Amino acid sequence: MDVKVNDILTMKKPHPCGAKEMLVLRTGMDFRLRCTGCGHEFMTPRLKIEKNIKKITRKDAT
Repeated sequence: MDVKVNDILTMKKPHPCGAKEMLVLRTGMDFRLRCTGCGHEFMTPRLKIEKNIKKITRKDAT
C-alpha cells in the first residue's frame, strides 16, 4: 500500500476513544500514528495496520 506522512487512515475498528481516523506521522517498517479523536500517539507494525485500513485520505500538498 502507498501510505505517506500526513495521510489520514480510516480504520475498520475504532480506537478505544471511539475515533476511527488516524493521522500518519511516520512510515517505514512501523507506522507512527496519532488518533484524531484523543491525540494519543503510538507505533505499530506496518503489516498490522495495512490489514486494518478501510480508506486512505490524502491531504493536498500546497
